[in-house]
Amino acid sequence: MRDPHIPFSNSYARLPEQFFSRVSPTPVAQPRLLLFNGPLAAELGMATTDLDPDDLAQIFSGNQLPQGAEPISAIYAGHQFGGFSPQLGDGRAILLGEVIDVNGVRRDIQLKGAGPTPYSRRGDGRAALGPVLREYIVSEAMHALGIPTTRALAAVATGEPVYREERLPGAVLTRVAASHVRVGTFQLFASRGNTDAVRLLAAHVLERHYPDAKDNARPYHALLQEFARRHAQLVARWMSVGFIHGVMNTDNMAVSGETIDYGPCAFLEAYDPATVYSAIDEGGRYAYFNQPWAAQWNLARFAETLIPVIDADTKVASDLAQAVIDDFPRLFEAAWRAAMRGKLGLMTTHEGDEALIGALLDAMHANAADFTLTFRRLAHSLDGEAAGAGPRALFADPAAFDAWEAQWHQRLQQEDTNPAARARSMLSHNPSRIPRNHRVEQAIRAAVDAQDIEPAIALVKALAEPYADEPSLAQFTQPASAGEVVSRTFCGT
Repeated sequence: MRDPHIPFSNSYARLPEQFFSRVSPTPVAQPRLLLFNGPLAAELGMATTDLDPDDLAQIFSGNQLPQGAEPISAIYAGHQFGGFSPQLGDGRAILLGEVIDVNGVRRDIQLKGAGPTPYSRRGDGRAALGPVLREYIVSEAMHALGIPTTRALAAVATGEPVYREERLPGAVLTRVAASHVRVGTFQLFASRGNTDAVRLLAAHVLERHYPDAKDNARPYHALLQEFARRHAQLVARWMSVGFIHGVMNTDNMAVSGETIDYGPCAFLEAYDPATVYSAIDEGGRYAYFNQPWAAQWNLARFAETLIPVIDADTKVASDLAQAVIDDFPRLFEAAWRAAMRGKLGLMTTHEGDEALIGALLDAMHANAADFTLTFRRLAHSLDGEAAGAGPRALFADPAAFDAWEAQWHQRLQQEDTNPAARARSMLSHNPSRIPRNHRVEQAIRAAVDAQDIEPAIALVKALAEPYADEPSLAQFTQPASAGEVVSRTFCGT
């Protein structure tokens, strides 16, 4: 078969082998291409346009290694729901290698579900079709929403079953990331007292993700500061679109500042800050409103690993690290307020904005108003083009919205902004379409139960331009009916 001519330029594989194990994908019986992201392939500099679906299936199932690939699986540790696991690692993921994309950015290409590795912990190293489709759909939707995220390049059915609670069809996801280095990667070596490995890994991360911090007098302190800033912004942006990650363990937090590991993730519908979808999060540790706290907790765990390399004086290093941890709520609140001002069309900062934002969210909670539709209809209420019911129709008690709306209009009068320009700005901050949980589940069920991939293809297309109004896609804007509600989501393992 023809080679895809992937322009590999591998760097992680140049690190000492204590950071990974060399392992090849395990071939599968009957690979079949389900989804392929042609625009992303072109962005990565891949020559895939002349390859047919069977060729692509062979490559992105792991059956055929492209020239230049150096398959490895990384080792890491991590706190999982607060409990430390001293060794985890890529139990079902194999990094084929890295490319420098057409924009000059280094990116990983990884197969997920490609067979057992030294870190599989007696698992089969495989992935079921459902979780592969969930990650493909949601990660591409997050990218379209403008949120830093790993990307999905391909989904391939393996023609083989996997066994979880039941027999399920298997699949392989090809994931693209700025890198797969995690907080847990640092934790593994720090927990073993291997300061040299921590320093080497930190130097790699600085070079790859934070090059402007390399020349700082304390470069690893600067790394921690930049990590905190990026993650504060990331979580604020998650929450501004109602996203709940569901499993913010330290092994699921990428040091690059991208969203990674779409397991039991989901999006809010009726607004409730205590919402939990993940079936394994019985205590609500990673509930919607707990996500900033979880990010700060993870930041503290990352800081602990860097103390030996921040400064030779442990007291100085600890004080510097603690200051970064303590500053995280300020960073998050600033990012959150900026995101919410954008959603409400507030072009300037005024005293009382936080109370205005909070009052709307409180009213939405009390009245079970849909998160996405409320803000989208609010934007359309200014552009004179609203069709059908406005935002007040989403509230069980419309008078609660009316009271808040009067305050909002008073606030808008404090700014000299053209209403049409304000509406356009709001529409660019408030999506029309998100991966609603029932739509994702419907696409998964069609593929798993009826071998029908078309609903997944249609959903990916519908979510590709989430800020554009498109009447033909109106069905993708609607919340779940009573019989369609998805209250629990599950991890792919």
